[in-house]
Amino acid sequence: MRITFVGSSHGVPEPNRKCACTMIEVKGNIYFIDMGCQVIEELITRGKPIESVKAVFVTHMHGDHTNGLISFFDLCNWYFRAADPLIMLPEEKGLTAMFGWIEANGTALRGIRTGVINEGSTYDDGTLKVTAVRTEHSEVSYSYIVEAEGKRVLFTGDLRGPDVDFPQLVKEMHMDLMICESAHFSPLKYIPVFEEAKAGRVIINHYSMTWMTDLIKLMSDMRPYDIRLATDGLEVEL
Repeated sequence: MRITFVGSSHGVPEPNRKCACTMIEVKGNIYFIDMGCQVIEELITRGKPIESVKAVFVTHMHGDHTNGLISFFDLCNWYFRAADPLIMLPEEKGLTAMFGWIEANGTALRGIRTGVINEGSTYDDGTLKVTAVRTEHSEVSYSYIVEAEGKRVLFTGDLRGPDVDFPQLVKEMHMDLMICESAHFSPLKYIPVFEEAKAGRVIINHYSMTWMTDLIKLMSDMRPYDIRLATDGLEVEL
C-alpha cells in the first residue's frame, strides 16, 4: 500500500500546500480520502489512469475537503467515460449538490456510482477495506480505518479534539500508521492518546503553521515514537 499526500494544508491553500487530499494505491487501484483540490490534473501529471480510481471517501463536507470533488465527478461523467469510481459522501445533500451541478451545466448524467457513508464497515472490494467511525467535528463527519495488504491505517479526518472524538478502536487494535490532523487544536493534546494507541508510526496532516512550535515539541517529547509532518507529494510505503 502506497499513500501519497496530494494536499496537506489546513482550511486554505498555502504556498506549496494544497487542501486536504490523500491518495492510496493498492495493486494498481487508486482510492482517495477527501478531495479538497483538483485530482484529475494530479493523476495526469503522475501518469496515472483516471480509470484506476476505484473509490473516493469524504470525511466531511467542508470545502477544504471537497472543493475538488465536483470537477472530478464532472470530468468522469462526460469525458473519462471508462472511469467507474464509487463516490462515498457522509451526507445525502452532498450528492444532491453534485447531481445539481451536472444538471446546471447541461451534461447528461451517466450513472456514476455514489453512496452515503454509515458508521461501521463501509467498503470492501477485496483489495481495500474501509471502516467509518463517527466524529464530532461537524454535523456528520467520520474518521476512517483503512486496511489493505495486511496493513491498517487510521485517517482521523478533522476532529473536535483528541480527548473528545479520537477513535477508540485505535486503542484496541494495532495501526501500522496513524494520519492525524492538527488544524483545530494544539497537537500536544495528542500526547495522552498516542501513549495509549497501538501504532507504529504517526504522520501529522492538515496542520496549521500556527501550531509549529507545538508540533516540534510533540515530535521531540514523543521520541522514540516515529512522528513526522506531511508535505504535498510525500509518499509512504507500507
